[in-house]
Amino acid sequence: MSPLDQHARPLRNLRVSVTDRCNLRCQYCMPEQDYVWLPREDLLHFEEVDRLVDVFLDLGVDKVRLTGGEPLLRKDLPALVERLAHKPRLRDLAMTTNGVLLAAAAADLHRAGLHRLTVSLDTLQRDRFRRLARFDELDRVLAGLDAAAAVFPGFKIDTVVIRGVNDDELVPMVAFARARGAEVRFIEYMDVGGATHWSPGQVVSRQEMLASIAAHYGPVTPLDETSSAPADRYRLEDGTVFGIIASTTAPFCADCDRARLTADGMFYLCLYAAAGHDLRAPVRAGDDAAALAGYITRIWTARSDRGAEQRLALGDRTTLIPASALRRNPHWEMHTKGG
Repeated sequence: MSPLDQHARPLRNLRVSVTDRCNLRCQYCMPEQDYVWLPREDLLHFEEVDRLVDVFLDLGVDKVRLTGGEPLLRKDLPALVERLAHKPRLRDLAMTTNGVLLAAAAADLHRAGLHRLTVSLDTLQRDRFRRLARFDELDRVLAGLDAAAAVFPGFKIDTVVIRGVNDDELVPMVAFARARGAEVRFIEYMDVGGATHWSPGQVVSRQEMLASIAAHYGPVTPLDETSSAPADRYRLEDGTVFGIIASTTAPFCADCDRARLTADGMFYLCLYAAAGHDLRAPVRAGDDAAALAGYITRIWTARSDRGAEQRLALGDRTTLIPASALRRNPHWEMHTKGG
C-alpha cells in the first residue's frame, strides 16, 4: 500500500538520477559557464541504487525513470538497467537521454531490458542546436534517434519550447517524430533550477502551441485518458498523436505522484523543492529495508509540495534561483535534481 501525502497523493513514480554530469549545456538547464559538481565518492553505487529501488517498490512505486544530467555518461549503465529490469514489481522502466551517445548504446539498453526511452531534441536546425546546447552535436543526436527507432518503437521525443528560440518548429517536429514512429511531447519552458535566464515572456503556452499546430494540420482532438502522466495528449486527423506538458501555465500538482532521487542519494519531493532528504547516509550506515521504508514513509506522508501551483500563483514571477546562488548548493540545479 503506497503512503499518501498531505494531499492524498500516492508515491508511485520515482526518477533516479545516475549522474549530474552532462555533455551539453542547454540554455534552459545549464546556461552558465561553469558548475559545481557532486563529489564522485558521494555518488550512489549501482548496488545502493538497486537496494533503494527495492525499498521504494515495497512502498508501492511501480515506475522508475533513469535521468541525469546525461545518464549515458554513467559508466556501465546497462548493468544497472539489467538489475532493475528484472524486478517483477517494476511495471515501467524508462530513461531520458539527450541522445548524443545513444547510437552506440540503444541496442545494449534494449538487451538489458529497458522498457521505454525518451530523447530530448529541441531543434532540427544545426546552427540553432549549437546556440541552444553550446555543442555541435545534432548529427550524433539524429543518429541516436534512428538507433532508438529500431529498438524502441513508439519512443518519445521531448521538446522544450521557448518563444523566439524554437517556437517556429512545432509543425516540423510533429512531422519528424511521426516519420520515426515516435511521439513528440512539447514542454512549456519552466522556471526551475538552472533556468537562470527564464522570463515569463519566453513561455509558449499550451493554447498557443495547439493553435499553431491546428493552423497547419487541422483539427486537434484531445484524448480522453485517466493518468498521472504529465502530458496531455492530442490526435490529429491523420491519427498522429502528440503531447503537451503545460507545467508552467497549467500545473498538474494535484495529481503528482513523482519523487526524485539524486545521484548522491538526496530524496526530493518536488522539482521546485529547496531541500531534499539524505538517503545515502542511512544506506551506507547499514540501515535495513524496514528502517529505510519507515524513513521514506515519514518524509512522504509529511509532503505538502505544490511547487508549480505556488509559482503560478505569484503572477508576476522572476527566475526561481539566481545564478549567484547556485554555486552554494549544486542540488538546486536541474541537472543535479533530475528532470
